[in-house]
Amino acid sequence: MSALAVPAVVALLLPAGSPPQAAPGPTDATSLALTAQTTLLDAAVRYRQLEQRVTQRRAELAAARTAEQKARLQAAAERELVGGSAADLYRSSATGRYPLLGLDASDPDATAGVLYRQALSDRADQQLRGAVVRAERSGAAVETAAENVATARAALRGAERRAAAVLTDVRTRVDGLSTVVTGALAGLSATTVTGPQQDRNAAALHRWQDYLARLAAAGIDPPSASDLADPDDLPAGFSPALNGEGRPIPGVAWAVIGSSPVTVLPAETVAAVSSALSQLGKAYVAGATGPDTYGCGGFTAASWLLAGYALPLTPAAQWAGGAAVPVADLQVGDLVVTDGGQDVGIYLGAGEVVGASAAGYQVAVRSLGADVHAARVTLPSPDQPHAALTPAGGMGACGAPVPPPGTGNAAWGGYANGRIPTSALCRLGVAGHMLRCDAAASYAAMGDAFQAAFRTPLCITDSYRSHAAQLAAYRAKPRLAAWPGTSNHGWALAVDLCGGVNIAGSPQWTWMQANAGRFGFVNPPWARPGAEKPEPWHWEYGVFD
Repeated sequence: MSALAVPAVVALLLPAGSPPQAAPGPTDATSLALTAQTTLLDAAVRYRQLEQRVTQRRAELAAARTAEQKARLQAAAERELVGGSAADLYRSSATGRYPLLGLDASDPDATAGVLYRQALSDRADQQLRGAVVRAERSGAAVETAAENVATARAALRGAERRAAAVLTDVRTRVDGLSTVVTGALAGLSATTVTGPQQDRNAAALHRWQDYLARLAAAGIDPPSASDLADPDDLPAGFSPALNGEGRPIPGVAWAVIGSSPVTVLPAETVAAVSSALSQLGKAYVAGATGPDTYGCGGFTAASWLLAGYALPLTPAAQWAGGAAVPVADLQVGDLVVTDGGQDVGIYLGAGEVVGASAAGYQVAVRSLGADVHAARVTLPSPDQPHAALTPAGGMGACGAPVPPPGTGNAAWGGYANGRIPTSALCRLGVAGHMLRCDAAASYAAMGDAFQAAFRTPLCITDSYRSHAAQLAAYRAKPRLAAWPGTSNHGWALAVDLCGGVNIAGSPQWTWMQANAGRFGFVNPPWARPGAEKPEPWHWEYGVFD
């Protein structure tokens, strides 16, 4: 595989060991790959369930810590009250503590005052006794709260151990897969698409399978990531892979097939790339994590989960917590983050990436983009997260191109207005709201920016309207609603917003005027303040009539 071979001037030995066993036949390999895929998918489901449990246990621990802090503050207040009262009593005179001692038979006129002070003293004593009881109860409450924290912490650790055990089991399983099986795994579930994209997908898949077949024919089994962690302590028969400057490339190694050196990836990387390629042609849906549809971050996370590594679900988070590598040292399987942290894919070599794309609405092979940042999953995470990347202008989430606002025809896909099948649309995650998938991806990015500015989600009341919904809206509001069959709501390219955006001149509306264009949304001329039909709440994606 020319994309993986690295020129070398050193002679390397093939890995030592017993002679290679006969490789499984095509049918056997496919059967074994299907079994492996099913096992790994089941493990991924178990991990996601445990991950939810870990999240719940963390919330419970946080709540227990808050309750403990509250109990400690209450106990401290009660102790301070008791201590202050006791100090007052200690400093007071005998008649101050017991006013009745001040009764004087020769001064009957003072009796009423003495009795009054005694009543106050009795009340203070009663309050002190109550404070002592409350202090004792507060102390017991602190002990209980501390026990609850310990219980919650133990529950969290247990959930984390069980989740980690699933990942360890997955890594053990993929370490035991032969390259023949992982090669078959790469071609199991790929969906055929049309046109040049299918040719490109097929070429990348065949290139990967040819690489694995070469390793298998040479009897080279990819070592585990842990075995390749230290370039000074590699398994027998492997040599450190060197970059153009002669420095070792962490996480991979070199071996020789014939007289040519070839890069050997960890078994976990092989499994992740094969799993990724097996999803070629699957549909893109913003935020989806599989197994039938994917967002870009969900796709890379799902692929690597099947190799025993848990990644966050967004490109920005995957970059922030990943082990950064120089772009010049890119290796197959590396995460490639582009568009200022809005898009991510898996590097395939030869300048190509596989990822779930909002531009093409599918999992596909594409060229390595500009503004590239790379992270290697099998290396330890950094001690401190990387600084956030700056989103690139003109691009939305997961490679969605943001069109410049302008006049044009909003029709798309060969559908009639208001008669677009929901399978062709993407959900916005609020009620049943949907838009065309590129518009949905840009709306999500705009919503993130809006929430960062106002600490509240972007409020929406309307999005795609079917033809029937347009008829109902026109009957209800004939002066406001467009004639049925002509609304950009019917093209799934318009939204009606609330939460302040619906009020011209408000901070929210002003922010939209200044920023929405960066994400492809405009308040069209006819809907602006002072126009024929002002609708400050109405925003359209990309084009308007």
